[in-house]
Amino acid sequence: MPILHAIVLGLVQGLSEFLPISSSGHLLLVPWLFDWNDLDDVSVKKAFDVALHIGTLVAVVGYYRRDVALYVRDGIRSIVHRDRPTTEHGRMAWLLVVASIPAAAVGVVLETWIDEQLGKPWIIAVSLIGFGVVLAWADRRRGEKNVDQIGLRDAAVIGAAQVLALNPGTSRSGISMSAARARGFSRDAAARFSFLLSIPVTAGAVIVKVGGLVSDGIPDGLLLPMIVGVITAGISGWLAVWGLMRLIRTKTFDGFVAYRILAGVGVLLVLASGWR
Repeated sequence: MPILHAIVLGLVQGLSEFLPISSSGHLLLVPWLFDWNDLDDVSVKKAFDVALHIGTLVAVVGYYRRDVALYVRDGIRSIVHRDRPTTEHGRMAWLLVVASIPAAAVGVVLETWIDEQLGKPWIIAVSLIGFGVVLAWADRRRGEKNVDQIGLRDAAVIGAAQVLALNPGTSRSGISMSAARARGFSRDAAARFSFLLSIPVTAGAVIVKVGGLVSDGIPDGLLLPMIVGVITAGISGWLAVWGLMRLIRTKTFDGFVAYRILAGVGVLLVLASGWR
C-alpha cells in the first residue's frame, strides 16, 4: 500500500468516524472512486482496518481521558462495592455498556452477511441521503436535556439505533446523535454521548480484530502504512471531536446533512454515467 493511500484513508477514517457522515461508507467509496485496489486482499483489509480503528480509539480516549478514567474507576467500584450507592460516573459507565450491546450482538451474528450484501456504492449513496434526512428531522426536535439525564431507556434506544450503523453509509455517530436528539437531548449531550459510546464499541472491535491479526500476522510491506494510518487517523479523529463539540454549540447539523445528500447524489450520478 502506498503511503499516500494510507494517509488519505487515515484522514477519511479519523474525520468520518466522529462526524455524522459514515466512516465505513467513505472507506469503501474512496478506493472505489479512485480505483485503488490496496484493500482487495482480505488479509490486508483486515490488518489496515485494525490500524485505523486503533487510531480513532486513541483519539477519543485521549480527548475524554479524564472522563474515561472516572467511568472505569467508578464502574468497577459499583461491582466491587455493591453495598454502596452507585455514583453518577459509575451509572454512566454501565449505560455506555448497555448501549453497546445491541450493535455488538448483531455485528457478531451478521458480520458475514453484512460484508457480502451491504457496502455496495448504490446502497451507501441511498443510505447517505436517507439517514441524512433522518438527522435533519431529529435535529429539528426540541431538546435541552443534558448528558447526565440519560437513563436506561435512553441508552437502550440509542444502542438499538446504532445497529443501523452496521450498514455502511448510515454513520454510527450520525444515527446515535439522531436517536439522542429524538429522545430530547441537546446537540452537545447527543454528540458527547455518541463519542463516549464509540469507546466501548471501537475497543471491542479492536480486541476482536487484533486477535485475528496476531494469529494471521501482518501482511508483508504493510507495517509502515499501518503505522501511518494509526497516526493519521488518531490526529484527524481528535481534531474531528474537538471541532464538532465546538461547532454544535452554535450551529445545527444542517451542513453535514447537505454534505450527505450531495455526496449520495454524486455517487448515484457517477454510477448512472458509467464512469465507475
